Amino acid sequence: MTRFIHLVSLFLFGLTTLSHAQSPKLDKLLFGVAYYDEYMPYERLDKDIQMMKEAGINVVRIAESTWSTVEPQDNVFDFSHIDRVLNAMHKANISVIIGTPTYAVPTWLVRKYPDVLATTPQGRNQYGARQNMDITNTHFRFHAERVIRKIMEHVKDHPAIIGYQVDNETKSYNTTGPNVQQLFVQYMKDKYKTLDAINRAYGLDYWSNRINSWEDFPSTVGSINASLRSEFAKFQRKLVTDYLAWQATLVKSYKKPGQFVTQNFDLEWRGYSYGIQPDVDHFAAAKAMDIAGIDIYHPTQDQLTGTEIAFGGDITRSMKSGKNYLVLETEAQGFPQWVPYPGQLRLQAFSHLASGADMLEYWHWHSIHNSAETYWKGLLSHDFEPNPTYNEAKTIGQDFARLSPKLVNLKKKNSVAILFSNEALTGFNAFSFGWGAKENYNDILRPMYDALYRMNVGVDFVDPSSTSLENYKVLVVPALYAAPDSLLVRLNQFVKNGGHIVYTFKSGFSNQDVQVRSTRQPGIISEACGISYDQFTIPQNVTLKGDPYQVGKENNQITTWMELITPTTAKVMAYYDHPVWGKYAAITQNQFGKGVATYIGCRTSTALTGKILADVIKKAGIEGPDQQLTFPLIIRSGTNQQGKAIHYYFNYSPTASSIKYPYSAGKELLGNESINKEQQLSLAPWGVKIVEEN
Repeated sequence: MTRFIHLVSLFLFGLTTLSHAQSPKLDKLLFGVAYYDEYMPYERLDKDIQMMKEAGINVVRIAESTWSTVEPQDNVFDFSHIDRVLNAMHKANISVIIGTPTYAVPTWLVRKYPDVLATTPQGRNQYGARQNMDITNTHFRFHAERVIRKIMEHVKDHPAIIGYQVDNETKSYNTTGPNVQQLFVQYMKDKYKTLDAINRAYGLDYWSNRINSWEDFPSTVGSINASLRSEFAKFQRKLVTDYLAWQATLVKSYKKPGQFVTQNFDLEWRGYSYGIQPDVDHFAAAKAMDIAGIDIYHPTQDQLTGTEIAFGGDITRSMKSGKNYLVLETEAQGFPQWVPYPGQLRLQAFSHLASGADMLEYWHWHSIHNSAETYWKGLLSHDFEPNPTYNEAKTIGQDFARLSPKLVNLKKKNSVAILFSNEALTGFNAFSFGWGAKENYNDILRPMYDALYRMNVGVDFVDPSSTSLENYKVLVVPALYAAPDSLLVRLNQFVKNGGHIVYTFKSGFSNQDVQVRSTRQPGIISEACGISYDQFTIPQNVTLKGDPYQVGKENNQITTWMELITPTTAKVMAYYDHPVWGKYAAITQNQFGKGVATYIGCRTSTALTGKILADVIKKAGIEGPDQQLTFPLIIRSGTNQQGKAIHYYFNYSPTASSIKYPYSAGKELLGNESINKEQQLSLAPWGVKIVEEN
């Protein structure tokens, strides 16, 4: 056991060997479902496969949820469900992705080792829910490794398997028990070397939080110090990165050439997929994967906008520097409020492809008849019979198969990127309580993305580790609250070299240790922004003077936060309209070197945010034919594997519409019709057209 603990320690602290092999390239679009033979109330595998074939399903994901079925008792294994599905799918020429089942632990494991359940700030977890374990626990790791190896040894030679999914929507689950605290102390020793360095960086003299002996290092659970809590959150994200790398390394030791390893990352959850996941460093964790994967759930019916589909796809594509990705889960019917209107399932499916997805997989094939997700419906309803959603899926499967050579492996090149930061997210969110706001980091980031999406501007995502910042003409930087000097200097240089940058309030405010800079704000980026401020407040009945962006009285309001900005070299784009604060700038632009820095010192409305970004896009020379249209008409473009331009046209509206096609002559692929430049394209309600240029 001592040797095992040592091995776990090596994995936890980044010594895992990651594979940097060339990512497998898919040769066709994959259209699939998650399939759970274990959940079926009666025998129907052959019938399901028949219906899958009729729908054009060519891939299924299995096994990721049923550890207790695969290993019903300690070291007793039953692969019958896996075998029968693998064999049946292979016979039907349907490919299979095998998931490791480690995100839901079996009862016998908890009975023998209660400590596998994570201790959180609320106490020890209870058995029942999934994702309730401590991913660092040595008993969990031992048994997780054993079940992974047993499954891999059993299935590794099966010809139906094209890839593997490690774990499921993995996070640290806020594990904070004594063992995790001990690992954190070691992490801090390795990073800072001395307690004096920690005390100084984190300001721990405050309220007698100073630590004078490593033996006295307290649990972070009760900490009031945002620097320490932010570092612990970073450490927890590293636990996830290392855990997934550990699983990926295990699976890669068995997988065959041409097979892939992926993970179904997810996003911040607000009843649907919303923003940057606070608990995972996606860019770091994705390094261990051959292909990035994502779970994207979104509103439908009257609330369907496509924004979450595009956001999730753009960030997943960016995880692997523009490589295509897999949608491992999205809804077919989903929650009762998500049952799609006619046409919406097709619109959603092609929207995923338009961001660069090479696989679309529904969660799940069939609706289950008991337990927590009874009313999260699959492609089939509880009666397992064809329904309108299934029948629409059949048209998707047919079109995917027919158009796969034209649509698979779409490449996208964008001039705009959003710079996000997990560290800034944690630091920003740590202080929301201090000024009474309910908004978090994603409330600042998503409106910026949404505005660009609605004006048909393609977007990539970059983070502080990215080496490609200089490839973009515009960087949008929301709430970069915590950042090292080196990053801010690099961003200044980006502007000086000719780039356009957009900052929001609270950017550049603190360093990487969430220690507020002791200079006038916004610190280092003042050089590029040409501004300074040393006071801020919460607006009360504040607007922008003269409605400079012509958005109307209701949309000209300032909310949440306002910095009292004095320009040094910047041009003032908007002043506050207020009897006291009216002398201060709210929004500025500054020419710095060859580029321009825009600074938004307050929380702006959706309409204002859109107008500000539209101005930046125009001045950066990015504005083109696509920007002549706005939501609900969405255009997404790329280049296919034949080197031809592909343009997706989406109508996110219940009203028919038409557009004048502005590009070179080509073919509308869904209707197989020639189209000329300037020709009118008709879009049905919730309709889609795809044009390939000649």
